[in-house]
Amino acid sequence: QVQLVESGGGLVQAGGSLRLSCLASVRTLSSYTLGWFRQAPGKEREFVAGISWNGGSTVNADSVKGRFTISRENAKNTVYLQMNSLKPEDTAIYYCAAILRGTVIPEASSAYRYWGQGTQVTVSS
Repeated sequence: QVQLVESGGGLVQAGGSLRLSCLASVRTLSSYTLGWFRQAPGKEREFVAGISWNGGSTVNADSVKGRFTISRENAKNTVYLQMNSLKPEDTAIYYCAAILRGTVIPEASSAYRYWGQGTQVTVSS
């Protein structure tokens, strides 16, 4: 069983930055592909970014390209999401997700087996 715990959310003004962290309770984090998703009120959960098992490959949603960066430290069992130039439309609950590693980084939420409880990010205008 994989448990994921997000942290780092909060309230920030537009143009500001936040760094989210997700700590995984696993023996070997390198066995997993990891992703970040978000869900705003009244909207579907959407893919934000994903990272391969060794960090060698990443994928970002078009809406966050150039502003958000996903990274991981397998030795610390942690994945990060650095969010810069935040906009009010980035306001959402952000979730960390994991799946046993494969050849691609999935962007569909249904592909991920393990999920954290989420952390709230609110961007004020």
